[in-house]
Amino acid sequence: MKRLSIFILATALSYAGFAQRSPITVKKSDTRHGPEKGSLLIIGGNVGSQKDIWDKFTELAGGKDKAVLVVVTTASGDSAAFDTRSVEQVKKQTGAKNVTLLHTNDLKEANSEKFIAPLKNATGVYFEGGRQWRIADSYLNTLTHQAFIDVLNRGGVIAGSSAGASILGSFLWRGDTRGAHILVGDHTQGLGFLKNSAIDQHLLVRNRQFDLVDFIRKSPDLIGLGLNEATAVLVQRDTLQVLGASFVAIYDHANIINSDKHVVNNREDFTASNGPFFFLRAGQKYDLAKREVIKEQPKATNRSANSASN
Repeated sequence: MKRLSIFILATALSYAGFAQRSPITVKKSDTRHGPEKGSLLIIGGNVGSQKDIWDKFTELAGGKDKAVLVVVTTASGDSAAFDTRSVEQVKKQTGAKNVTLLHTNDLKEANSEKFIAPLKNATGVYFEGGRQWRIADSYLNTLTHQAFIDVLNRGGVIAGSSAGASILGSFLWRGDTRGAHILVGDHTQGLGFLKNSAIDQHLLVRNRQFDLVDFIRKSPDLIGLGLNEATAVLVQRDTLQVLGASFVAIYDHANIINSDKHVVNNREDFTASNGPFFFLRAGQKYDLAKREVIKEQPKATNRSANSASN
């Protein structure tokens, strides 16, 4: 049964300038949260030179020789329009030569064909960190927003770190202009590439692991993701996989395993929790449609393989 892809709308959507924007067409989707095509690489901040994350971004964008990358610096403020450090970092970490900086805070410019020209052939987009509300103010429901979606529809990859991670969700977590300490504020709509979701970052180093709990309790249709630094999730359709150095918290109150089910075949199930979230480590996968951990298949031993051949 097809599900309707929706962007989570709240009262704060009526901020200035919204009426000037071209609406994004909402289409039916057979995925619950992830994109039907393409890939999302959602990073918890301070990615540095984390090789497995950068290598995956490069691979999904077509490899260093074929990748056409766009780095969106809007979250960092007006000075980032001329600051090429993020572009140089992406070039260094990916080895790609075709990397373009994209920056505006002007809705009219974001709605122009000239501005979106670098996105027409892009195979990968990277949103750098800063403040996520700046990205919403500049691109939400514009031609640029549609051009980002088109990158996914062509099978490309959209990545974002820190604020660039939160904006990839549908509900914009920590989107208040007064500061990131306000969890639900005056900007609540993200770009919605990960449907029906709220995304937090810098999770453990900033002691944020409980911040999403009450919100997800009251929003059962949303999935909450909390990513620690130098850690990412790769989302393709409704399969999520963890990459990087630390942990990702999954917030899905309805499907948290009860304490009496923590023992499976006389062994503790370390993906279980009777709390409001649980952690996944690098390599682990999660089914966003079924809202369950994808169990790792035990590797066959030589003994079992020999038995099977007898």
